[in-house]
Amino acid sequence: MNGVRFHAPTRIVFGNGVMSQFKDIIKTEIGASSFFLVTDEGIIKSGIAERLISQLSDVTVFDEVEQNPKNNTVDRAGDEIRAVKPDCVIGLGGGSALDAAKAIALLATNPGKIEDYEGKARYTQPPLPVLAVPTTCGTGSEVTWVSVITHTARKFKMSIKGPEMFPAVAVVDPDLLSTLPPHLVASTGLDALTHAVEALTVKPATFLTDFIALEALKLILHSIEAAYRDIQGNTLAREEIMKGSLVAGLAFGNADVGGVHCLSESVGAILDTPHGIANSIFLPFVMEFNVPVVAEKYAKIAKLAGLQGENDVASAMTLIEYIKNLALKLDIPTFRETGVQENQLMEIALKSFENNSNSSNPREATAQAYLNILQKAYAEE
Repeated sequence: MNGVRFHAPTRIVFGNGVMSQFKDIIKTEIGASSFFLVTDEGIIKSGIAERLISQLSDVTVFDEVEQNPKNNTVDRAGDEIRAVKPDCVIGLGGGSALDAAKAIALLATNPGKIEDYEGKARYTQPPLPVLAVPTTCGTGSEVTWVSVITHTARKFKMSIKGPEMFPAVAVVDPDLLSTLPPHLVASTGLDALTHAVEALTVKPATFLTDFIALEALKLILHSIEAAYRDIQGNTLAREEIMKGSLVAGLAFGNADVGGVHCLSESVGAILDTPHGIANSIFLPFVMEFNVPVVAEKYAKIAKLAGLQGENDVASAMTLIEYIKNLALKLDIPTFRETGVQENQLMEIALKSFENNSNSSNPREATAQAYLNILQKAYAEE
């Protein structure tokens, strides 16, 4: 079936300080009375969770989500949520918490384990409604239909997706970034940049996702360094990078991601590397691989960053060098510094080739192509 499609059913509440209105947002936007809060220990310790919990009368807290959420963690939460039978799931945290919340909402209404639902719309009953509250500037999961869960035995990141898995409501408050450590501003901000770059260039991109991705790129490129330097004091940078992350989510949620995510999800499954770090590392290397087929689009991004070459390819290469230098400024570790061993590169390459988003990459990427990219990244000091 031909024709451009764009689907974004999540209702968005965006603004500085909107978390203080959480009780009213619940009443007007979702109308639930009992809740299952999915978060992590760091969010509990930060006090952010209490600001939300204090506005609710009936809430069960599950705070065991780890980075790169694992299938057994989600299954354990699934057993718990079936016992308490809430009206709504709240995801509070970074991408891991939000992805876990969507998966747990699915298990609330469907039997079995989360691995049973790998793929597209394999559930029989719609998940519970999810209210997503991001606390980092990189996820985009608050407006997408995908939950990415690591299967520990397979060392593989499963994609669980379906049209009913979009969060019902996203509450996006830039002020929640105020206490985010600089290293997380850096890695999650570059994660959002990766989302926008890939949304713009993947094969399923449309004029609508291009328009949105370019706006996200403008917001992120103009704010990320200022946000890194002073996330607490710079209100404008905080707001712009949070907008950029949100808008990038709308873009890649309707286009797809490509080779960067294929690599980062494989590295995350095998090494448990944080997703934002992995995306930050691989972005320039995959961009270099893709230049022969998307130089014109990279040139558009370069122009947003105030860069220009004598032609599209030259502009693209200037942009790639700019992104490498940006990662250095933001103290992103090198690939080798993640602890990867050279003898693991082939396994990572093969799993990257098997990733569901590989076919969306703008240039055909074989397992050997991924191995070549990995070897270049590994050689970088």
